[in-house]
Order: sequence, then structure tokens, then C-alpha cells
Amino acid sequence: MKTKVWQMFILGCDNLDIALSKGLGGVIFFTKDIKSEKQFISLISDIKSKSLIPPFLSIDQEGGRVERTENIRARRLSPKFAFKKGEEFLRNQSNLLSKELNKWGLNLNFAPCADVNTNPNNPIIGERAFANNPNDVIKGMNIFIEETRKNKIIPCIKHFPGHGDAENDSHYMLPQINLSIDEMEKYHIKPFKYAIKKDIEMIMVAHLHCTCFDKEPIPTSLSYNAINYLRNNLNYDGVIISDDMVMKGVAQYGLLEAIIKGINVGLDIFIIRNSNTETLFIIEELCKLVEQDKNLQEKVLNSNRRIKKLKTQYLY
Repeated sequence: MKTKVWQMFILGCDNLDIALSKGLGGVIFFTKDIKSEKQFISLISDIKSKSLIPPFLSIDQEGGRVERTENIRARRLSPKFAFKKGEEFLRNQSNLLSKELNKWGLNLNFAPCADVNTNPNNPIIGERAFANNPNDVIKGMNIFIEETRKNKIIPCIKHFPGHGDAENDSHYMLPQINLSIDEMEKYHIKPFKYAIKKDIEMIMVAHLHCTCFDKEPIPTSLSYNAINYLRNNLNYDGVIISDDMVMKGVAQYGLLEAIIKGINVGLDIFIIRNSNTETLFIIEELCKLVEQDKNLQEKVLNSNRRIKKLKTQYLY
């Protein structure tokens, strides 16, 4: 059971040897980790060799503002501007981007954004969205996903249920989106619904307070109503992953409590950018709690079924 708990985590790449030996689910790479192509390929190879179970090797590589490889090559265009240049341009850029990830040894990209940027003052999405209307977002997202899959990289759409109307950045606080469920479905949920029908492999849930799901300020990432909607209203049985659990949008709970809440509402994987001693201690504490709790064990087994299915499809 311990190994199955460790499979539910993707950590930053410092201090990893112990976690990898226990069955860590995956690693996320940031700009600081990527100094040269040779160094990066070597780092990934080393992580693979030390892993008990083949890991997700992941990155946020959307193009433009959110690219982690600026130390080894110039940034590409952001999704908004790549989409504006036309379908062929976007397809070529998405193909080259994912081909590179494959060459370096990665297998999971936290992209594309399925957010519809309806709020021009949005501080976090902006040019990361393909457009400010759902139909164009679907077009851009679909091209990006097709090219990602073609190059054997797992696509992960984000940030469910849609970060596009937010006025604040969830890295620093819990933004509120005060739209009815009808408005959310008409604009923001529409791209996610489309991607689910096209069997999207993974969906990242945002740290947002959406009043259509919860009157109290509960982040959607820890909201039973939001995850239940994704599973049962949208019939999604793929992997659901949290946004980074060190973001302020979810910090009010404390990390261990937030993770337990997340497991209970149906999250499958948690991203934690830190892999320090404190993080590893918290996961070990979680392992002990799971051993004593039949309900948590059942949730962990369900998540591992989804994780194993996806890893079998792409990693083995």
C-alpha cells in the first residue's frame, strides 16, 4: 500500500533518491533544473535508473510565457499568438515542442490550457489561453493535444473548471469565480467537456473558489462537488491531478490535511514542487494514516488503477 501512496505524487527534482526508491509516481522539472541539453538528458536518465516504478517525467511547456527550457533555447510563441498565426503554424509549433520533450526523455506535459480568457484583467491566464471564446479554445487545444500524442507525450489539460474569468492569481491567493453553473458550462467547462469526449488522458484541477460548486470558499481542487461533477456529470474516468499544492490558493489547510481532503474527494495525483525532507515526512505520515483507514485505502486503490492504466498506455 505504501508504494501505491507514493505513486500519487509528482515532486520537484531535488533530494529524490529516497522518494524514487519508495515508488514515487513522478517528477516535475522547472527552469532551475534545466541548464543544458546534455545535463537535462543525463538528469532524466539518472531519475529513470533510480525509480522503483517508471515515473511520470513532467514539465509545464505551453509555449511562450510558460516554458521551462529558456536556458537551452529561445521561447516560442504563447498559445494565443500561435493560434492567431493559423492552424498550420500552431500545429507545427506544437509538433516541434512535443518532439523535443520526447527527445529529452520526458513523457508528460502539463499543457494545453483549456481556459477561456473571458476576463481581460486576468493576471494569470491571458496569452496562455488560445482565445477568449470556447470554440476557438477547442480548436487550438485539439491541435496541441493531437501533436502531443503523436510524439508519445501525455497531454494534461488545465485548469478545470476554467481559470479564465479569475481576477486574481491562485499562486498568491484563492481567486473567486462567481458565475452560475449555466454560465460556467456555456463558456468555461465547454472545452473540458469536449476533451473528455475525445478521451483526454489527464485533467488538472485549479485552486479556485467557484461559487457554482460551493458557497463556502473551498478550492475546486479539494471540492467534493467540483470533482463529483467532473466524474459523474462529465463522466470522466481518467487521471485527475491537482495544481501545485504549495500554491497559496490551497495553503490554508496545511499540506497533509489538504492531501487527505484531496484523496477523499477523488484526486488521483498531487503535484508538490518541493521534495524537501518535510515533504517526504508528510508523505510517510500519509502512508501510516492510509494503513489504518479502509476508506482512504479504497480511494488510493482507485487512483492507482487510473495511474497504472495511463502509465501502461504511454510508459511501458
